[in-house]
Amino acid sequence: MSDINEMNVGVRWYVAHTYSGYENKVKASLEKIVENRGLGHLIFDIKIPVETVIEKNGDKEKEVEMKIFPCYVYVKMIMTEESWHAVRNITGVTGFVGPGSRPTPLTEAEVESLNIEEKSPVTVLKFKEGDEVVITSGLFEGYNGTVQTVSDDLKVVTVLVKRGRRDMSVELDASVVKLA
Repeated sequence: MSDINEMNVGVRWYVAHTYSGYENKVKASLEKIVENRGLGHLIFDIKIPVETVIEKNGDKEKEVEMKIFPCYVYVKMIMTEESWHAVRNITGVTGFVGPGSRPTPLTEAEVESLNIEEKSPVTVLKFKEGDEVVITSGLFEGYNGTVQTVSDDLKVVTVLVKRGRRDMSVELDASVVKLA
């Protein structure tokens, strides 16, 4: 592809398309190629778009990384014949995002909106409205109930507690509630 060098617009972010599940392998392979071939002056950074999600179930929290855009790897590089071939010929890469075989760099607005840089963790609860739960501590410890509402910040849960012949609506911290 002889017109790759003509497409050089300086250091920009490009998006490489990969086979499903090959994102980490592509990143590792590309890092190794950059190191072995001395391409650090052409390929500067490689990112897999992920977000850290905190899954909560009662008092147990687990951080999990989830891919935001499966099958894509961001590459910050100067587009030249050499850098194009280095990325394109890695096992698992199907090509660059762009019309035909012409890689298209991301605009500054796209880079900013995609937030390629670090992100803060997102909280995810294991239970939702309507689920049966058990209260693990506090005044209602050991009681079962049904989740009525979950606050927008995922910190407060309203649970309909079964107490004798009547049900009682109680607001609780999400950390003291787990799936029954």
